[in-house]
Order: sequence, then C-alpha cells, then structure tokens
Amino acid sequence: MNAIKILIVDDEINIRNALATILEKSGYDVLAVENGEKAVLHLSNSIFDVVIVDLKMPGMNGMEVLQWIKSQKIDSEVIVMTAYGTVESAVEAMREGAYDYLSKPLERDRLPITIEKAVEKRKLSQENKTLKERLNIKGKIEQIIGQSLEMKKVYEMIEILSGNDVTVLISGESGTGKELVARALHQNSPRANGPFITLNCGALPESLFESELFGYEKGAFTGANINKPGRFELAHKGTFFLDEIGEMNLKNQVDFLRVLETKEFRRLGGTKQIHIDIRMIAATNRDLQKEVEAGRFREDLYYRLNVIPIHLPPLRDHREDIPLLMEVFLKEFSKIHQKNFRGFSSEALQLMTNYHWPGNVRELKNMVERLVVLVKEETILPEHLSPEIQGTKLDNKKSVLTFPKTLRDMEKETITRVLKEITHHREKAAKILGISPRALHYKIKEYEIEL
Repeated sequence: MNAIKILIVDDEINIRNALATILEKSGYDVLAVENGEKAVLHLSNSIFDVVIVDLKMPGMNGMEVLQWIKSQKIDSEVIVMTAYGTVESAVEAMREGAYDYLSKPLERDRLPITIEKAVEKRKLSQENKTLKERLNIKGKIEQIIGQSLEMKKVYEMIEILSGNDVTVLISGESGTGKELVARALHQNSPRANGPFITLNCGALPESLFESELFGYEKGAFTGANINKPGRFELAHKGTFFLDEIGEMNLKNQVDFLRVLETKEFRRLGGTKQIHIDIRMIAATNRDLQKEVEAGRFREDLYYRLNVIPIHLPPLRDHREDIPLLMEVFLKEFSKIHQKNFRGFSSEALQLMTNYHWPGNVRELKNMVERLVVLVKEETILPEHLSPEIQGTKLDNKKSVLTFPKTLRDMEKETITRVLKEITHHREKAAKILGISPRALHYKIKEYEIEL
C-alpha cells in the first residue's frame, strides 16, 4: 500500500489536512494542494493512483481539473467531493469520467472503501492495458514465425523496444527476415503512424546514392527537371530503414553520419537546411566490426548505429522452427494458388529440416511456393523436392530433429498387422488390441484398412 499515491485538492485547509492525516495513517503516500493549478502542475510531473478533488474551488475548479486529467489521458482515478451534494453535479462529474463522488461532510467509513475500490479499478485498467499492448505487439510481429529460443529472444527485444525511439542495428545473413523485424519495431513504436521508408544500399548504384538519400532541387544536374525530396525527407516523423548498410562506401558514410548527428541536410543543388525528425534502423549481413578493422567502415558511424543490436540467427541454427514455417507457407500459398494439400510426408519433412538452407527463411518460402505450384498430388513427397534437398542425408549428424511415424500411422499399422494374422475373428483381434469390437469396426473404416 505504501506505493499507492494519492493527490488531494481542496482549498479548505482543515479538510485538506484532515484527509491527508487519515490517509497517511492508512499507509498511503499523500500529497495535498490547495488549488487546481498546483494539482495540474504535480500531475504533469508525477504519477498518482487516485486524485481526490473538491468541485467548488476558486480559480480552476474540480470539474476543470477532472476534464484536464481526462484530456491528457492520465490514468489516475478521480474522486470528486462536493459540499452541496446535488445529483446534477455528481452526474455531470461521472459523465466526465470521475470514478465516484463524496458528499461533504465526508463519511469516515465510506472514504477508505471508495479509495480501495478506485485503486482496484486502476490496477485492473493497467493490467488490461498491458495485456492489450502485448496482444497488439504479438499481432504486429505475427509475420515473424518461430517458437525456438533464438526467435523468442528476438520477440522479447521487439517488445522491450516497443515504447522507445532508440537506434537499432539488425544483423544476420540474407533471408533471415531483417526487414520484417525493422517493420515490427516501427509498428510498435511511438512513430507507428508515421512513414516507414527503406533504402537498400546494396541495390542502389553509388552514382544515385546522394540524390536518393538527400533529394535534389530542379536544375541541380542534367535531367533534374523537378524538385524531388530524398529518403531522409520522406522519413520525417517516421522510421528510416537502411538495409545492407555495410555496402555503403566511405564517402557516403561521412555524409550519412553528418545527418545522423545534426538531423539536418541540404538537397543537392539547394541552399536551405532541412531539419528532420526520424528514427534510424539499419541492417547488415556483414560483420561490421571486422569491416571497421579492415578500414572499410567508419568506426564512429558503427558506434552511432550500434546502439541496440539485434541478431537474427540463420535458419540452420533453429531447425526446430522449419516444420512450423513449412506449415504456415504451405497454407499461405495453397490459398493463393487455390490448391489443396494434406501436407508433407514424414520423409520429405525430415529432408527439408536437415537441409542447410543457405538462403534461410527466404529460400524456404520460395521452395514451398514452387512445390505448391508444381506438385499435383495431395501430399508432398521426397521426389518432389529439389535435387540438393533430396541429396540431404537423413542421418545428418547436424540435424537436431528426427520425425518418427505419427501416432495415427502407428495405430493403423498395428491394427492392420493384427487383422492380417486374425482375419476372421474380429472380437479376438479387438481383445488383442485392447478395444471393443465396435471401436475396431470404426477404426477399420476410418483408416480404410483393406481386409
């Protein structure tokens, strides 16, 4: 209870002090002020669980304090006090969002009960808010698939950074999903309603880098017939995701670092300084620390970007996620291409799991789509897979999983073997199997066992 903070707002010093004394004896952390203006000042700088405010005060009255609290989305529960006890004032306060009201003179027994209920309501509201935020984050990262320990660490980082605006450097091999993580970070950040602008350094010719990054003014160079904003400018109030930043040359690194430090730049051919407000997320498939040591990447830029690192593991390091990825991609592409598949055979599943996937999740996704388009049977078998996957050894020592027959397959095989030995005596076969003759009859139909 010591952590529960209460703000009392009343211009009558006797009532204010009496309330403070009663509540402090009950173990609450209490602050008492004499007017609405001081209440607003404290509410702007501190968090209070409950605000008890008198409706009738000179200057900023209690109703105005209540309205200000609600307009600022402060989640304190508000209890209003009135010496007049009119139904109209109480109803109006409740409409404005007050939790409850107390009539003066205050009933000593009712006060602690009302405060306890208000505190409980705030606690439940906070728990619901936290749950909604967690569900919201979960929904926004649902495209990132995996239940392994490695992927759970990535989800935790996204959740930790959901309320922050810090610079992030995402590392990992090509095809591991770096842009998906960058988008999840953006969607769960305070900038979620702003733009998400991307630039792939590896896919952009060096001659176009400056014009794409900074934009240009009309007449800046041959062919510049209009004013064009660059990616920095387009990302204002949002997130700028710079992919494969390890491909950026040293000259461009200098220009880029200057903008990161000053948040200002000029378009090519322009004289006006443009100020930007952006969050920076960068990604690389290179070891930037080694690039710094080799002199190919500026050390100051590396430390500027590497504020919070997130590493995405290659698919071969979390093979337990491969069956889940296969299932999700199979459903996705079956729907797109209007095909109906029962799934992968156990042998095909194990071959896919044992394969080393140099292209990571992107390669796996492309492979599943190819199979959906080309395979005519309902079940995907080993012979449908590409030669390099078919060449994977089933006893690969690097494999972390093996796939025995399913319980359904084992049950069907056992029933078939027993019936093969005792064809003409169903009751005896059922007794050996430990089931009733009626259940055996249904199992034969269910598994389409030929006798």
